[in-house]
Amino acid sequence: MTSAEQQVVVERAAATAETAGTAALRSSEMRYRRLFEAAQDGILLLNAESGRIEDANPYLTTMLGYTHEQLLGKQLWEIGAFVDIAENADMFERLQHEGYVRYDDLPLKTRDGQLISVEFISNAYDCAGVRVIQCNIRNITEQRRAEEQVRKLSLVVEQSPVSIVISNLAGEIEYVNAALLRNGGYSPQDLIGHDVAMLLSGSMSAQTRSQVGATLEQGLSWRGEFLGRRKDGSEFTESAIVAPIRRPDGSTSHHVTITEDITERKRDALELDAHRHALESLVQARTEELSVARRAADAANVAKSAFLANMSHEIRTPLGAITGLAYLIRRSQVTPQQSDWLGKLEVAGAHLLELINAVLDLSKIEAGKLTLESAPINVGSIAARVVSILSERALSKHLSLVVERHPLPQGLMGDPSRLQQALLNYADNALKFTDAGTVTLRTLCVDETAGSALIRFEVQDTGAGIEAQQLEKLFMPFEQADNSSTRQYGGTGLGLAIVRQFARLMGGEAGAQSEPGVGSTFWFTARLCKTDRPHAARAPAPGSAEAMLLRHHSRARVLLVDDEPVNREVALAMLQIVFDTVAVAEDGNQAVEMAQAQAYDLILMDMQMPGLGGLEATRRIRQLPAHADTVIVALTANAFAEERVACFEAGMDEFLAKPVRAEDLFETVLAGLSRHRRLRSRVLPAGEGSAGT
Repeated sequence: MTSAEQQVVVERAAATAETAGTAALRSSEMRYRRLFEAAQDGILLLNAESGRIEDANPYLTTMLGYTHEQLLGKQLWEIGAFVDIAENADMFERLQHEGYVRYDDLPLKTRDGQLISVEFISNAYDCAGVRVIQCNIRNITEQRRAEEQVRKLSLVVEQSPVSIVISNLAGEIEYVNAALLRNGGYSPQDLIGHDVAMLLSGSMSAQTRSQVGATLEQGLSWRGEFLGRRKDGSEFTESAIVAPIRRPDGSTSHHVTITEDITERKRDALELDAHRHALESLVQARTEELSVARRAADAANVAKSAFLANMSHEIRTPLGAITGLAYLIRRSQVTPQQSDWLGKLEVAGAHLLELINAVLDLSKIEAGKLTLESAPINVGSIAARVVSILSERALSKHLSLVVERHPLPQGLMGDPSRLQQALLNYADNALKFTDAGTVTLRTLCVDETAGSALIRFEVQDTGAGIEAQQLEKLFMPFEQADNSSTRQYGGTGLGLAIVRQFARLMGGEAGAQSEPGVGSTFWFTARLCKTDRPHAARAPAPGSAEAMLLRHHSRARVLLVDDEPVNREVALAMLQIVFDTVAVAEDGNQAVEMAQAQAYDLILMDMQMPGLGGLEATRRIRQLPAHADTVIVALTANAFAEERVACFEAGMDEFLAKPVRAEDLFETVLAGLSRHRRLRSRVLPAGEGSAGT
């Protein structure tokens, strides 16, 4: 082989070797790139001279939240991941000189601001004539969190006030906390490695030991009590929980026993139980004593109520005779002085009767003997009747007596007499203690259900008012705002107490608001039933005045003359029960004008009216040919004999004293119309009488 040929062979061999080396290098680079990109730790390549990032693997970019392009060419401390830039600049300088830096727990900040903990290891080396720094960054955030959680749990166990011991499956103690050492007087050396049974009393029953062992073998927790033993040999009662500690696969590796000394607690519980039994015996004995006393008190109360009821009856009998005889004497001819004496006698009798009725009502309530009626109720009529009864008194004191009505449900059922009694008591008190201004009666519905309605009755006055501390005791029996006031105003002190009892029996309550110098508002409520059935009209008793009027005089022409609106409304309602048509005049002049235009069979004339009074109006009506024999009935609150004489002299036929009762009205009107009918039948031919008579 010539030298030239040899040269060719050598060159070919060199080229082949170079090609093989290049292929090996490329293969090595490919393997490195694959490892670099698949690594589960972050890898960062830096230029050792400039500190700029040459490369970063995908795990690192994902960890920090940057793209590959956002990292390339940046200096390490420029990317914002390092919390302390100055410190990490110093780190890079140290790395350049020493070639190695390690941080076991370095805080880094991701692009979204979240802090993570990493293990940071950096090495410097030469690569193809260029000095590079490789940083291996491992995310240990979850590891640190787990370590912190373990540390916290360890502190909880160690610092727990209850005793904790951990033993292996052979029963050997591996851990005890400070509370167990303190409570038992042991040191760790006394217990670690020893059988857990040394902590238990030798007197612990075999049954309890067997139950604990059987429960743990089943992988369950045991709860109960057993006797523990201290290092000095003393015993104490413990509340214990023994539970298995499980491996991830569910198998048991250890047992943990948690105990608490309950010796003092059990002793205290036994003492408390003994005290409880003693107290129960004492309470039972005292309750029996109170029951005996209560029965005696109830019997005494019933006896008192029976006595009061009996005495009330015995007093009412002669009192009825006294008032009846006074009435009969007044109807005879008496002198003015005798009339005055009779008036005082009747007032005293009425006051005594009021007292007896109040005492009787209170005794019935206390004895549980008072029964409430259930009848149709017209709340407006109740208020109107109260005003009618008190209107003359209000007029004599120059007070306005007003009714303020609000919409109320229909079909109410209850006890109308008790409601009227309660409302009358309030209104009577208001008139008594009011010297000027107005007394207002108010009714309204404050609550309504499908079957009932809560109705509120109020009486508001413009009197002197009452101090707040006096209000509540007003509703106690025999109490008044100022007991000395009984000498000025009179009264039993029972009325308000009875109103409250009535209200409570009707499912309501009673109370008052007052402001001294302004006035007072007394109220009570009653729960009244509702019915869908219309209230049937009450049929008058056969032979009664009402029945006779309906049968013989229902078509009579009637004129009612009264200037007071409430009194006029009440009287009109009564008259409309028996007469088809009732005309109304509001004063004497209007009555005369109406009598001139229309013939009437019956005229009811109020005596005291502004302008033309009842006496003069009657005289003028009698001068009219059509009313020469018309029945005219006087309505007056003055029942003196001289008043009667004046009425009859003016030409009136009958006389009614206010407040007017329906029965009295019907009887008086019937007597007048019957007499008028008999007279006309004697002087007129058949068929020429009035249409109504």
